[in-house]
Amino acid sequence: MKDHPARREGPRPPHPSQARGEPRDGAIEARRGPLQGGRFSTSPPLPVDPIEEATRQWRAHGWDDAADGMAAVTSLMRAQAIVLSRVEEVLRPLGLSFARYELLMLLSFTRSGALPMARAGALLQVHPASVTNAATRLEAAGLVRRRPHPDDGRAVLVEITEEGRAVADKATAELNAGVVRPPGLTEEQVHTQVGVVRELRRGAGDFP
Repeated sequence: MKDHPARREGPRPPHPSQARGEPRDGAIEARRGPLQGGRFSTSPPLPVDPIEEATRQWRAHGWDDAADGMAAVTSLMRAQAIVLSRVEEVLRPLGLSFARYELLMLLSFTRSGALPMARAGALLQVHPASVTNAATRLEAAGLVRRRPHPDDGRAVLVEITEEGRAVADKATAELNAGVVRPPGLTEEQVHTQVGVVRELRRGAGDFP
């Protein structure tokens, strides 16, 4: 039985990172530097916009009808990485991740300061295991406490402590000052961005 020569594949879509000469499999994350001047930068600074270059490559490879969509998706992903890095730079010294901060703030907004764990997960739109992990870390730090639900023997309440409220207030003040009030966009751009992303979220079934 004769061996058949390996079938040649057509050109594969260039990953956006390849436009700037970076390896693909997570190596970009290892090579990114810290926040510099309010932005999460690569080192050395890039001479071109890699997403714009990837868009050009998409068109050059004959995927013109997908080029703008690719640019939109990768722009959202890159922007999310930038914003999350800024947020975590503020929260890290306070011993918080963004997931733990979200849970603290959710609890602080309730009348009693407590919610069933399952309800907290539903409101945060995360997997129950993620809420359990966040609550465990916060409880170890004395920022929340867990106790049986008085009316439902199967449920567990997670409740913010006074120390948790103090940490949440401090984190919020620092986020407002360092990340939220100067988001890197004009007021008009902020309204446009929120509106556009809201429609994407609505279309994905995030809310009615």
